[in-house]
Amino acid sequence: CSAHFFGRSGNRMSRRKPRSRKTITRAAPSREPYKKVLIVCEGEKTEPQYFENLIDHWELSSANVLVVGDCGSDPISIVKCAKKKFNQSKKIGDPFDNVFCVFDKDSHVNYKDALAMVKNASPTTTFESINSVPCFEYWLLLHFFYTTRPFVGSGNKSAGQEVLAELKPYFPEYQKGSREIYSQLIGRLTDAKTNADKSRKAAARDGTDNPSTRVDKLVNYLENLKN
Repeated sequence: CSAHFFGRSGNRMSRRKPRSRKTITRAAPSREPYKKVLIVCEGEKTEPQYFENLIDHWELSSANVLVVGDCGSDPISIVKCAKKKFNQSKKIGDPFDNVFCVFDKDSHVNYKDALAMVKNASPTTTFESINSVPCFEYWLLLHFFYTTRPFVGSGNKSAGQEVLAELKPYFPEYQKGSREIYSQLIGRLTDAKTNADKSRKAAARDGTDNPSTRVDKLVNYLENLKN
């Protein structure tokens, strides 16, 4: 039969195919009435997956919160990438309200330079460092217990590897890049935030940064973003 039919006016009209459910569900996420946020991570898997899991947990729109993990592993490259993406968003008239640079101190020689770059970035109220000393895994360790023991490299082990060794007995399933981090830790999140704040204050009193983390700052921010 013909692929066309005639309407009442006699004009030939094309049959319209109904939109499939698959097409409808692929629609781009819409912006919600809260801030637009950029999170640029040092790691390609562990940190991005962790924050993406939290975003899903709190049902935040991916149109509002963008997590990036392909900017390299060097703190300076993280900050440069964040500034570039912010400028691109500003150029198209839809700038990020807040930009978070997530990186470790570990053995990076330009760690302090990266902190200074974030501090001096413009606008100053937009950019923030979410830095961990010696590494992101210290934040994970704080889910299980509170410690201010400094982590330093020894022998063939880096400071970061020392944290991993400390974490392993409490979280034997943990592997970098694992998708199961969030599900294993979400029940301990309140303890981790309390321990992170406590250890940061202790580090400040002792005039050191080892160990310390600011990941709890970003976690709290995301948890309250809708408010």
